[in-house]
Amino acid sequence: MKDRLPLDNFIVGTFRQTEFGNGFVRPRFDAHGDEPLPADIFIPAEQSRDVASGDTVVVEITFDPKRDSGKRRFKESKRRRSDSAEGEFNAPVGKIVEILERDTMRFVGTYDCDDNVAVVEVDGKLFRTPIYVGDPTACPARSGDKVVIDMVRFPTHTRYGEGVVVEVLGPHGTPELDTQLIIHQFGLPTEFPGDVIKAAQEQAAQFDDTILPDRYDATGETTLTIDPADARDFDDAVSLTKLECGHWRLGVHIADVAHFVQAGLPIDSEAKQRGTSVYLPDKVIPMLPEVISNSLASLQPDKVRFTKSVWIEMTEDGIPVDVEVKRSAIRSDARLNYDEVTEFLADPKPFRKKLAPDVFRLLSDMYELAMILRNRRLGRGALELTMPEIKLLLDDDGKVCGSKLVEHLPSNQIIEEFMLAANEAVASYLEGKGLLFLRRVHAMPSYRKMKQFSQFVKSLGVSTVSPDMLLESRFEIQALLERIKGRPEEAAINYALLRSMQKAVYSPAEDGHYALASSCYCHFTSPIRRYPDLTVHRLLDQLLFGKKPRNDARALFLLGEHCSQCERTAEAAERELIKLKLINYLATKIGTQMTGVVTGVERYGFFVQGEEIPAEGLVRIRSLEGRYYYDADSISLIGTRGPTFRLGDRVVIEIVDANPNTRRIDYRFVRLAPAVKKPKSKPVVVDDNEQDFDETGRPIRVRKSKTKRSNAKTQSKKKKTVKKTTKKKSPAKTVVKNPVKKAKKKVKRSEPQNQSRNRAGEPFF
Repeated sequence: MKDRLPLDNFIVGTFRQTEFGNGFVRPRFDAHGDEPLPADIFIPAEQSRDVASGDTVVVEITFDPKRDSGKRRFKESKRRRSDSAEGEFNAPVGKIVEILERDTMRFVGTYDCDDNVAVVEVDGKLFRTPIYVGDPTACPARSGDKVVIDMVRFPTHTRYGEGVVVEVLGPHGTPELDTQLIIHQFGLPTEFPGDVIKAAQEQAAQFDDTILPDRYDATGETTLTIDPADARDFDDAVSLTKLECGHWRLGVHIADVAHFVQAGLPIDSEAKQRGTSVYLPDKVIPMLPEVISNSLASLQPDKVRFTKSVWIEMTEDGIPVDVEVKRSAIRSDARLNYDEVTEFLADPKPFRKKLAPDVFRLLSDMYELAMILRNRRLGRGALELTMPEIKLLLDDDGKVCGSKLVEHLPSNQIIEEFMLAANEAVASYLEGKGLLFLRRVHAMPSYRKMKQFSQFVKSLGVSTVSPDMLLESRFEIQALLERIKGRPEEAAINYALLRSMQKAVYSPAEDGHYALASSCYCHFTSPIRRYPDLTVHRLLDQLLFGKKPRNDARALFLLGEHCSQCERTAEAAERELIKLKLINYLATKIGTQMTGVVTGVERYGFFVQGEEIPAEGLVRIRSLEGRYYYDADSISLIGTRGPTFRLGDRVVIEIVDANPNTRRIDYRFVRLAPAVKKPKSKPVVVDDNEQDFDETGRPIRVRKSKTKRSNAKTQSKKKKTVKKTTKKKSPAKTVVKNPVKKAKKKVKRSEPQNQSRNRAGEPFF
């Protein structure tokens, strides 16, 4: 029997191929299940078998620079440099031993027929050679058409791949072609099966809004919904009252989807398979048929709708003291959108005539409690990153025609805080019953990641504490984020911290939610679009009907992994379609210069995302002047003559190439751009008896009698300073500058807001 190599030599990971034929494996875990290895493993082309990007593989380490001899290290590194042609790597080398799981068997690409040989060039340069697809006379596609193929035999470095065309999508430039490409590439579901549609229609025919004795009648409570202006389904409503003892009684009412989607029936099976709704830039692929999501389960105003309601009694300081969960029915009193609520918070007086007195009072109280909850959440260590969000503007053909910055306004925060409170209250309620359920778990970052983050922060000249302190106390991270607000390093540190965090998943494990600083948290508030929420609703039904739920840990772990994978696929599809639309847009802008932010730094170059158009592309290291080396501690490229590039730097770049077939954007570095300084808000003074709001929508009450008055000497100094500065300024510049600022403010007020789909308020993780 042949001697086996040590277990330490075998690693499980995900393979990514480079354009030169070789690739890298990002380790998931080693043979002992320890923490992921710090370095990717280099795989030469001749050792990669027929693996494709995204496949899960077992790798055998054949060379480790930490332990092998210097001579062999020199020979291997020299060969790797010639293979990669993208800079100097100091990574371990391995070979593919086994392919555990294929990422996909279906691909999209461009069809080509020449000399009676038909091939497909797969998009994204996933394979170095075209895929042979058989006799061209058996395929209706023409050269240049986009097609979908199923792989029959994957290519190797010595053998062509073979596939079969399963669908012809049409020539490049066809409207909605890019969306269809992504749908097929990621295997997203489209039309619902006939039995699912039939079952949904039967539910609609049988629906009766009569409130039965087993359902609490909450139609007398004042409730309202707040959603984006273009929303079609409304799955959450809110009520709020102040009790005589001074406590708050918050009611969060969620569409009772479980009433229409019974476990094991066709609608449920399809919803479970989909796992989540998919939100593409120009299309929504729902988890449930629209007759349920947009009608039966939609909390439309002035209509009786069935809900699951959680009432949370809180002290004046927002501390929960009692939770009550019921099957209920509500009648929403008003449907408001985020723009209207923002206007209300800025100036409530005009709304006294527009809104009913109860709704007016409810809105006023909602903001007060939401800010109490927000401050309390931040006070316990919850993390919030400052990351810009840009929404693409599309024309009628689904092509990019512009973009706009999405602001996170107080009206968004109201709903987020209430949904967070409801999710946490339901999770605590189920935990108190001793039940297993799908939690929303966000593990703390690894020590290695925190160490790298701490070193990076120090490299920017910002004082920080040890990685141990950062892991032990979220308040250290909070203090750091607060200290860098408005500074040039703010974007860099926020990007680096985001990369240090782990991804939130669904699991019955009691691991808590690190970013939210919550020890017990689940998703309950969006059963229309998330299957884990639907499972929580069913569990509540069993409790409320007096049944004993079955605790099946294995089934829950498998379901959690499935739902987490569905979520990752949906997010990846959305990102890829946005990228493809941006590539098609930038292909018409070759040679144009724009300002962007460095979002990633690697040994072979750095990635830049445009500020006005959020297209991320690569500035290759070979396009820079002089020699550059990669510094892992500061995550930066340091040049012998040119500038240093690191996360968060603002740069001016030129669009060199944007290719929809290779899915790549190449930029050329032009020059550094100055860091943006954020203006500080000025205090506002109002009358004693007037309630007003500042520019962020936060209620303020500043009494004139308490404003400090400066003495005569201070006032005279201020006047002299003003005179000096006004002499230096050019009158022409003043005339041009002020109207521009006013115009920008007006545009921001009038633009509609794009509400984030994550109602739970989870910060990027």
